[in-house]
Amino acid sequence: MSKMGKNNKKLNVIDLFSGCGGFSYGFEEAGFQVILGVDNTKIALETFKLNHQDSKVLNLDLHLENSIDEIVKATENKTIDVIIGGPPCQGFSLTGTRNENDERNTLFYSVFKLAKRLKPKALIIENVPGLLRLYNGKAKDEILRLCEELGYTCNPKQIYAPDFGVPQIRKRVFFVALRKEYGLFEFPEPTHKEESYIGCEDAIGDLPDLVSDLGSENIEYTKKPFSEYQKMMRNGAKLITNHTGTKHTDHVINTIALVPEGGNHKDLPDGIGVSRKFNEAWTRYHSKKPSKTIDTGHRNHFHYKWHRVPSVRENARLQSFPDKFIFKGNKTEQYRQVGNAVPPLLGKVLATQLKKYISNED
Repeated sequence: MSKMGKNNKKLNVIDLFSGCGGFSYGFEEAGFQVILGVDNTKIALETFKLNHQDSKVLNLDLHLENSIDEIVKATENKTIDVIIGGPPCQGFSLTGTRNENDERNTLFYSVFKLAKRLKPKALIIENVPGLLRLYNGKAKDEILRLCEELGYTCNPKQIYAPDFGVPQIRKRVFFVALRKEYGLFEFPEPTHKEESYIGCEDAIGDLPDLVSDLGSENIEYTKKPFSEYQKMMRNGAKLITNHTGTKHTDHVINTIALVPEGGNHKDLPDGIGVSRKFNEAWTRYHSKKPSKTIDTGHRNHFHYKWHRVPSVRENARLQSFPDKFIFKGNKTEQYRQVGNAVPPLLGKVLATQLKKYISNED
């Protein structure tokens, strides 16, 4: 394992499929320099640019052949040390249609096409755990083959977000590839055990309740933080953004009120809430446990105490975005950006570990 040398010049990162930049934010928190964010969703890139002001953005469809040329051109005269990316996972997702020929399943090739041109020290690909198993592991085997072909070692591992202080039940697989001279990446040990997982109340309990007032785009804190996690999330923020309530019908409010803390549609009386009966329907978070996986919608999960869906800011907290990270777009777009992101805290944990292997020694 190589040590950081005397030359502590920041390591340069490109973030492919960047979305709003959660993965990038974690890398910046660990001391990396994110040079470029690449995505094909305009509003997500606006959010990225707002929160990564020293970075460039490119709106590109990575299916297109010339997209790699454009990225290389945009980063010329820069040494790129790391490429990170979470290719769209719908093709691999357990909730998707699992179509083996879904073109989104092959988007990871763009990571390797770019790596072949830029020869970074490391690559990190993030995806849903289904990537390891579905289609008899074809995608996993192909990623490992491409790493070997380009001269990288690769260690894929499933990470459970609560193990690293993220207050959310989220499982994701990370492929960490290092150029062979840097050895094989070993994942960091968990920082939290089940009894010390951060629960919803310690994550979002200090935010305004939005019961009598649906809030606005910029509101003041009304409570002092009462957990270390809340203090960490507030760091540097003066106002709360993206914390507006959703106006529910009386029917929805009355149905939510019947769901106990930590419960779901199975806890409802017969004949109530029958319009939604799938696995995650009418799920109420538990104050003392991490939330369910934050997805790109917001209709099926409810606050542990209040009879409403979590706000964008509450979901962002559960994803480990700090309060000073501001989301652009309408509410639907904001929810989608939050749900699609890699939790910044996980990005920081992996980036910090990666620094132990690669350095900018002359």
